[in-house]
Amino acid sequence: MWDPTKYLDFADDRSRPFFDLLARVPAAAPRRIADLGCGPGNLTETLAARWPGAIIEAVDSSPEMVDAARERGIAAEIGDVREWSPRADTDVVVSNAVLQWVPGHAELLERWTTRLPPGAWLAFQVPGNFDAPSHVRVRELAADPRWLDRLAPVMLREDDAMLAPDAYAGLLVDAGCEVDVWETTYLHRLSGADPVLEWVTGTALRPIRSTLDEREWTDFRAALAPLLRADYPARTDGTTWFPFRRVFVVARIAW
Repeated sequence: MWDPTKYLDFADDRSRPFFDLLARVPAAAPRRIADLGCGPGNLTETLAARWPGAIIEAVDSSPEMVDAARERGIAAEIGDVREWSPRADTDVVVSNAVLQWVPGHAELLERWTTRLPPGAWLAFQVPGNFDAPSHVRVRELAADPRWLDRLAPVMLREDDAMLAPDAYAGLLVDAGCEVDVWETTYLHRLSGADPVLEWVTGTALRPIRSTLDEREWTDFRAALAPLLRADYPARTDGTTWFPFRRVFVVARIAW
């Protein structure tokens, strides 16, 4: 279960990769734009503002996120990106921090390139920090005997949740696309009590939150908090630096 309110706690920091991604998509007048994994719709709104003549197709697998997007006036629909297919007039596909949740998404990318019209743009970004302490500590704690029985079936993302940047580039070049791939490590300056814990609560910890009951969830967070404090110590001014690597891909379908 996704919590739109928790996800938006760090809206400015979470939004920046989206805008950096879209800055490299020079589509002039797209007919239809698909936002796959639209979340609460705060970024989908900017697509409509940039391309007011386009039909905006917003899809998310979370009913809570879709409800939040609809409250913003976005005609979002519940859907699974694995089952989505572009329509004949889809000129831009955007997927912001979604594909890392989809095992085997390389096959999806190949399929989309064969079904998008010539000249269409495919743009996505995925986190590249699965070997960072913020994720390693979660996996280690989930393997602790206290939670192992409950969390063993939970899919926690490892390094193989995404491809290497050159692998994305090669896949899309082989599909006949023009490709632009890059990576950026953002250094977010977070504030508040246990800010890294609060950050991952809105994303990486979602499968765990959905599995544990309230007491177990409280205990898990209490055990994780000091580990993250040690890995991401607060500065004397009370803020905390949080490095976050992202991988960006923009591809144009061959004419």
